[in-house]
Order: sequence, then C-alpha cells, then structure tokens
Amino acid sequence: MYYVYIIKCEGDLLYTGITTDVDRRMDEHERRTPKGAKFTRSHKFLSLEALWSCGDRSLASKLEYRIKQLTKAQKLRLIADNSCFSELIRSENAELYCREII
Repeated sequence: MYYVYIIKCEGDLLYTGITTDVDRRMDEHERRTPKGAKFTRSHKFLSLEALWSCGDRSLASKLEYRIKQLTKAQKLRLIADNSCFSELIRSENAELYCREII
C-alpha cells in the first residue's frame, strides 16, 4: 500500500509526499533526519493534515504530482473537504484513492 500525504510546516507552509510507512516517514520529517525531505529539514514539521491510500507507486506518484500542481488555497480546500477531490485532482482514476482518517 502506498500513501500520499500533506503535512503542515512552520511558516504555514504545506508539503506533499508519498510513502509506504506513514509513521516512519512522519518521524523522519519530525526529527529532520537525513532521510527526511530537504524541505522539512529547513521548515519544521508541525502536523499531518491529509492522507490518501492507493494500490501502487504509479498511482501514488500521479496523485502527488497533481496535488503539487494545486495552489495553496486549493490544497487547503482539499484538506478541509475531501468531497472536492475529484474536481481538484481531475483524474479518471479518482475512485482508486481512499482518504484515510488521521
């Protein structure tokens, strides 16, 4: 299982990534380890805001790319209300992604 996530960082910034192990990845971001993203080493991790699961890396990478193309306002809207997922992501495979409860 692959996961796509959005985290909030210091300075009211958002970061989007993919992982197979959410707990490990959040720990890497929080502790600012060398395995964590370069972005989160310079912008302190605050919270996990949204999480979606999907079946394979290809789907996860496509969703990560589409989320990264959104404006900050659109990302905040997506975090607050997943019912706009299909509209914002515009993917023919939107039903293959499942919003996880965090």
